[in-house]
Amino acid sequence: MVRNDTLFSLRALSTDGATVRVAVVASRAVGGAVQRNRARRRVRDAVRTVLAARPDPARGADLVVTVRTGALDVPAGLLRGAVERQLDAVFE
Repeated sequence: MVRNDTLFSLRALSTDGATVRVAVVASRAVGGAVQRNRARRRVRDAVRTVLAARPDPARGADLVVTVRTGALDVPAGLLRGAVERQLDAVFE
């Protein structure tokens, strides 16, 4: 399943276990190394926060989140909201 947002792209693959694994990547289009690392940290923190607030999923998933440039400047609350919407669609 592929979910696109202005801040990131989320690719999900269902797995048999109950574990959710997450990889966050950012291409050079996001910016230099400092900007890419900051964007990855911000998105990783939003994903971690949203997943911690959710009940354990009935099925596991492997998630790959590709960060986009917009994730650098958006407020943290809006970033968490976008992550929550996309994860809701993946785990429904």
